[in-house]
Amino acid sequence: MGLDWLMEFLKGTFKLFLHPIFYYSFFLAAVLGVSRVKRERKNFSVRAENAYFELRQLLPLGIVIGLGISVVMIGVGLAIPFATIIFVALLTLVLSIAMNPRLLSPVFTIGFAFFLTIFAGGEKWSVPLFQNAFLQLEEKIYPSIAILLALLVIGEGILIFMNGKKGTSPKLTISKRGQRVGIHEVKRLWMIPVFLIIPGSSLQAQFEWWPVFSIGSESFSLLLVPFTIGFHQRIQGILPIKAVQAVGKKVIALGLLLVLMAIGSYWLPILAIVTVSLAILGREFIALRHRITDDSLPFYFSKRNKGLMILGILPESPASKMGLQVGELVLKVNGSLVHDETGFYTALQRNRAHCKLEVLDAQEQIRFVQRALYEGDHHELGILFVQDEKKWGTEVG
Repeated sequence: MGLDWLMEFLKGTFKLFLHPIFYYSFFLAAVLGVSRVKRERKNFSVRAENAYFELRQLLPLGIVIGLGISVVMIGVGLAIPFATIIFVALLTLVLSIAMNPRLLSPVFTIGFAFFLTIFAGGEKWSVPLFQNAFLQLEEKIYPSIAILLALLVIGEGILIFMNGKKGTSPKLTISKRGQRVGIHEVKRLWMIPVFLIIPGSSLQAQFEWWPVFSIGSESFSLLLVPFTIGFHQRIQGILPIKAVQAVGKKVIALGLLLVLMAIGSYWLPILAIVTVSLAILGREFIALRHRITDDSLPFYFSKRNKGLMILGILPESPASKMGLQVGELVLKVNGSLVHDETGFYTALQRNRAHCKLEVLDAQEQIRFVQRALYEGDHHELGILFVQDEKKWGTEVG
């Protein structure tokens, strides 16, 4: 029996490479990376992370989360109709057209697929390639979809909390008062591959080679399904790490509430609809509340009366190796007070072999950092400031 399940898992894993969303997610992540680099070069004449950064974030943590969700879904024996999988894939394609990663949250892709599945349950659709996919929809299957959605919302929150804070992108803009200021932006795409039990033999009916196993009198297929998770957040009023992690915590809390409600839907079926509706409204409320709160705050990355605010740090640069952080204020360079970029680079040139900075950190504590400079080091230490207009123009992306 154990060997049979192992073979099913291996076959199910292979099927991941047959799913078009698997490859489409890589394409979307690559597009996000290229567009970010273009914008950063337009703003700063240099990019922060390279264009492959979004691709590198796509899978690693998502695989771990997917394994956890798979254990729950298979361990409890929750089956998801293949019609729902089709709807999720179609919605992922349609919602991605706007190139707004936020629309690829599971509350939209799976939430809307849930309601489409309910609608399809009352129809006798015949879809090319999968003629039987819409003929085996039963009311008892809807709580399983609600639980899958709730688990993926928790997964989304974990990804935001642990990964969304990495590599937030600095951006230049104009405030309502016409001042040049900086903000940070996160546009991220993740993939969570999840093993799902698909009821019936709808897959085998089309593909004779598709493996089907039986539990009692019912037949099932095992499928590894890639779920694309998108996230977009704009931060102006606080440190990016704090803002992103705060949203991540709220999304995790929402997911935990949804799990409890989805479990209750097995006894009270109407709760499945309430759960999915709350998921959509709750996730939108979290995003809206952050946006309103953040917009009410003054710009964190703006010119100060003293020192220079660090808007971004280039990876592997001298500034990165010195431990400088986004949001810190550079007060002195080689003993000289600095108030603008011209003063910063003038003081830096006074000693090309060594650099000593006096910095005010996010906790309002002064610290000193220093480092020997070598030939080939970035001539500006790799620090991004809110630049003068002549360096970036009046139009920002």
